[in-house]
Amino acid sequence: MSNKLSNKENLGFIFKLFKAMQKDNLNYIYRGTFTANITDNILALAESNLVKKDDPRAIKRKVYNVMVEGLQNITKHQADIDLELEENYGVFVLKKENNNYFITTGNLIENENIDQLTFQIEQVNSLSKDELKEYHKKILIDGKISNKGGAGLGLIDMARKSGNKLLYGFEKYNNSYSYFYLHTEIPSIESKKVISTQNSNIIKYINALHKMLNDENVLIIFNSYFNQESLMNLLSIIEKQMVGKLNLKKRIYNTMVEMFQNIIQHGDNYKETPDGKAGLFYISESDDNFILNTGNYINNQNIPILIEKLTYINNLSDEDLDNFYNERLLNFEIDSNKEAGLGMIDIRLKTDDILEYNFLKISDKYSFYTLRAKINKNK
Repeated sequence: MSNKLSNKENLGFIFKLFKAMQKDNLNYIYRGTFTANITDNILALAESNLVKKDDPRAIKRKVYNVMVEGLQNITKHQADIDLELEENYGVFVLKKENNNYFITTGNLIENENIDQLTFQIEQVNSLSKDELKEYHKKILIDGKISNKGGAGLGLIDMARKSGNKLLYGFEKYNNSYSYFYLHTEIPSIESKKVISTQNSNIIKYINALHKMLNDENVLIIFNSYFNQESLMNLLSIIEKQMVGKLNLKKRIYNTMVEMFQNIIQHGDNYKETPDGKAGLFYISESDDNFILNTGNYINNQNIPILIEKLTYINNLSDEDLDNFYNERLLNFEIDSNKEAGLGMIDIRLKTDDILEYNFLKISDKYSFYTLRAKINKNK
């Protein structure tokens, strides 16, 4: 079995994605179905890892409340659209830049609802803070409450809680449906930044990102600092999203644990931070496989021994790999050329396929290490 990369150029995409997300301060992207359980775990992940602990409580509360409204908006619309599951996948994006939070959602809506939705958003954007408060009261008293959550109550709440205007856009999907993108910015107390509703670049960017995620069939991307707390929340989201046999879900779950631990234990800080190791994780899906990808910085002096480890375990047969795992478990005095961490061996055993990897040199001291594991759905 060869350890040669089968798709080196595609692995380079992981670094490009990582750098693009860092440049635009995109911390977390989720693409898929939105259920109550998944929404709860996204909120827990944001609360524990994505929303900074030193932010003022008022900012944290605003971010949390706007996220709730945005996620509920996706869930409500998603339930009424009868399409193939992947075509009806929504998208949620969270980023932080200069102490301001940016929350964007995208989901399919029926084209016949575009005019009404546009009217509602434009009306909300035209009102002052005090006028929004009065409008909210009026809707509660006079509005016709429907299964869509009321006459724009969610939009009013997002505008009130963010203290800002709402950016929006529509991208035609077919003659019946369009993607609806809604963007909200929550400024820090100091900046009091106000959104220009004429700025369409943000919506165009999110739409392009959504298309890329659809093309790659990416389910979830996490670009932040890896620690044990973020690991547990991400695992909860993935566990609830995965469909299929219990054995398959266990293999995905256990492989994720090992790949995350690989970053937490062996990744390099690159830039000193108390929050964890900077890195990227995403999971995508093909007809036959779930594909788990990680990317993180590594010190160049650690690369040769890591290549030896990966080469060695990639060239073992299934039987030899099993024997080596048991041997490694009980005997720590192994020749360094054949030495491999139990985590890497465990990933190979659970995926039943070679591990693809790449090292992209960043500087004299650091490289970006990408690792990919494929899990066959039919095994």
